[in-house]
Amino acid sequence: MSDQGPGSTEWRDAARERLLTFARRSVREEGGFVWLDDEGDPDPDMNLELWITARMTYVFALAHLDGEPDALRLASHGVAAITMLFHDDEFGGWFAQVDLDGLPVGDDKLCYEHAFVLLAASAAAAAGAEGADALLTEATEIHHRMFWDADSGRAIEQRSRDWTSIDSYRGANSNMHTVEAYLFAADMTGNTVWRDRALSICERIIGIHARAHDWRIPEHYDSDWTPIPDYNEDRPADPFRPFGATPGHAFEWSRLLLQLAASLDEPRPWMEEAAEALFARAVDDAVSDEFPGIPYTTDWHGEPVVEERFHWVIAEAVLAASALHRYTGQAMYEGFVQRWWSEIADHFIDEATGSWHHELSATMGPSTRTWHGKPDTYHAYNALTLPDLPLAPSAALTIHHT
Repeated sequence: MSDQGPGSTEWRDAARERLLTFARRSVREEGGFVWLDDEGDPDPDMNLELWITARMTYVFALAHLDGEPDALRLASHGVAAITMLFHDDEFGGWFAQVDLDGLPVGDDKLCYEHAFVLLAASAAAAAGAEGADALLTEATEIHHRMFWDADSGRAIEQRSRDWTSIDSYRGANSNMHTVEAYLFAADMTGNTVWRDRALSICERIIGIHARAHDWRIPEHYDSDWTPIPDYNEDRPADPFRPFGATPGHAFEWSRLLLQLAASLDEPRPWMEEAAEALFARAVDDAVSDEFPGIPYTTDWHGEPVVEERFHWVIAEAVLAASALHRYTGQAMYEGFVQRWWSEIADHFIDEATGSWHHELSATMGPSTRTWHGKPDTYHAYNALTLPDLPLAPSAALTIHHT
């Protein structure tokens, strides 16, 4: 990799600055962060999403720790929105979505969104954002009491607003982001129970289920954690619960396993094995020498189902390759790093806005089959930032020391 070419430190620094300039356009002065369209303007048809506000809070918290001017104000802005705009004052926890008047749109409590609240609170607390310590205290308490299931060693997916009813669906995606949030929470609180729970999730979803499915990760389960392999077969391009295996999640789990392993005094040998196996399976199934990019999903034989290329998938691929190169020292992973940064530079970076194209077709043209607009900078920001940081402890504790 050249000193100034795609993926170099200088190149990523410049790309990160452009991305943050774009991200500032999502600030809603009345509270929270809005969904941006392709040009970077607020989409008036979209409600306020908790996952977007939490992710943007996380991004601006890390940006502040990295010395970005005015980022602390924006991280505090996000904390305030989570604390007030999205908060359920009657039953606790947070609504997944509110309209522009601040009224809830649906009232179930979802693990996916609550994981990002915990992640945002941890990063914001490290940054010194106003109100972040109190938010972190509440977020850890909610996860402990309402989402952690000690019997299964994993997190529950969804509960009713008053917490009394538990949905029968269980999901790997929300548990994956819970692992990420728990690693941050362990580092910020000093309570190792969060790291222990992250390990428990990985042992079961990856060590048991992914291993049993030739390292293709079952995403969907019933209440007893029995995989449902045909889930959403009639809606394969669902943005959060697609049918089949998701190579991007294999890359993401691979990276998280290495981050968890690096945080342990005595990492389990299976963790490195699994990280490499997940990466190899995703490459074998979804990476082509003929075509750039990585398909969204495959079937259980590794054949692509949804061939659109998402920005978050290649962001997680390059992060996994970088983590594996650093953890194992194997040169082959550096080759993937170079390849994917070149593809990101050639196809995904939107030079006009500074953001990344969120979805491209199999021929790398514009697509909106699953996503529209550019609502998220979290995956791109991580891809541009984490390769410069140690695998452990979490970024919020190391970024300001670099």
